[in-house]
Amino acid sequence: MKLLKLVPPDTNIKFLKVRVPFFIVSLLLIAASWAMVLIQGLNYGVDFAGGQEVRITFEEREEAPIPALRELVGGLGYGSPLVQDFGAPNQVSIRLRLPEEVEATPGAANDIGNQVIATLAQEFPDARNDGNDTVGGKVAGEFREAALIALIAAMVAVALYIWIRFEWQFGVGALFALFHDVSLTLGLFAVFQLEFSLQIIAAILSIIGYSLNDTIVVYDRIRENLKKFR
Repeated sequence: MKLLKLVPPDTNIKFLKVRVPFFIVSLLLIAASWAMVLIQGLNYGVDFAGGQEVRITFEEREEAPIPALRELVGGLGYGSPLVQDFGAPNQVSIRLRLPEEVEATPGAANDIGNQVIATLAQEFPDARNDGNDTVGGKVAGEFREAALIALIAAMVAVALYIWIRFEWQFGVGALFALFHDVSLTLGLFAVFQLEFSLQIIAAILSIIGYSLNDTIVVYDRIRENLKKFR
């Protein structure tokens, strides 16, 4: 029985003939992405912009009702809260981004935290308050700096690895590919003003990992062909 072939065996698509237009498109997209980041900025979450953090333990539950907490705290009018597990499954951290007028008023941030605690205590009698703290701008700035260093270090380490594994030209190409992928991701976050938090940094590091994997596979094939066709 003859196998079905959707692509003829003698297919030869000359991708490199159109490399220059695609290089230009990539450079334009990178420039546009960074222009949007610089002009419009990123919508930093509580991790990077500061805010109020409330820690709650549910003493009579094995797991915290995270979806219900998001809905309940979000209804207070302080934006979308960041609700995460904090230690045990029945412990949560609730972080809120503070309005600009609140940041300039001493004690107003703690009042918002107390309002969250009172609302949760009314809805969940087993909710125990474990903390009501303000994440200041200095701490948020340190988070941003550490996240930027992590991204740059990851890309440089990848380039050095490929440089050693293959040749220096390959390392430069891989670094450009990583810079392209990260730049376009940041550009999309700037255009659509999606919340940018520590979880997004982890996602971008995953993008770097997947991009590296694809690059290594392609470079291995190129190296094999270079030995046959100098």
